[in-house]
Amino acid sequence: MATKQQRLDEIKTSIVDDKVCPELANTATQLVFGDGNSAADVVFIGEAPGKNEDLEGKPFVGASGKLLTEMLESISLKRQDVYITNIVKYRPPNNRDPLPDEKLAFLPYLQAQLDVIDPDLVVTLGRHSLNCFLPDLSISQVHGQPKRYKGRVYLPLFHPAAALYNGSMRQTLMEDFGRIPAIINTIKSDKENI
Repeated sequence: MATKQQRLDEIKTSIVDDKVCPELANTATQLVFGDGNSAADVVFIGEAPGKNEDLEGKPFVGASGKLLTEMLESISLKRQDVYITNIVKYRPPNNRDPLPDEKLAFLPYLQAQLDVIDPDLVVTLGRHSLNCFLPDLSISQVHGQPKRYKGRVYLPLFHPAAALYNGSMRQTLMEDFGRIPAIINTIKSDKENI
């Protein structure tokens, strides 16, 4: 039986084999699939790789990634404890927002990643990520509030990039982020009581 990491590697290979979003692939340096613990309790999902991510082949390695790492440390987690990915796996040209059809094309592969990892909590970073799973919700209204959908618990958070340019948003993001350990404990104890 394949390990979780082997199964994730197979999904990564199938994105290339299936030629998902070839126009994006042609303008990107490489596929940025995901990084971290394949058996993580928490998966963080951003929208798409930026310039640094495209060059390094890992999600969240630029300024937003440094803030994400800081926030993880604030709740006693390391990057290798969690799994970090994006909806879209290739950098959109000039860091533009991913288009609806690009998000749609990558969604089955993202779902497959989540099915393999099977985290207790999925943290969506920003509105694009939130709206892939919960399209009717607005990030400004539901940030920091866990939502159960199709058997998974999602925690919508503002994107770290937004917090880099807005001090009050940073405070909100840090407060919301600080709730993650309690939310995971609640999910784990609910599982035990089923």
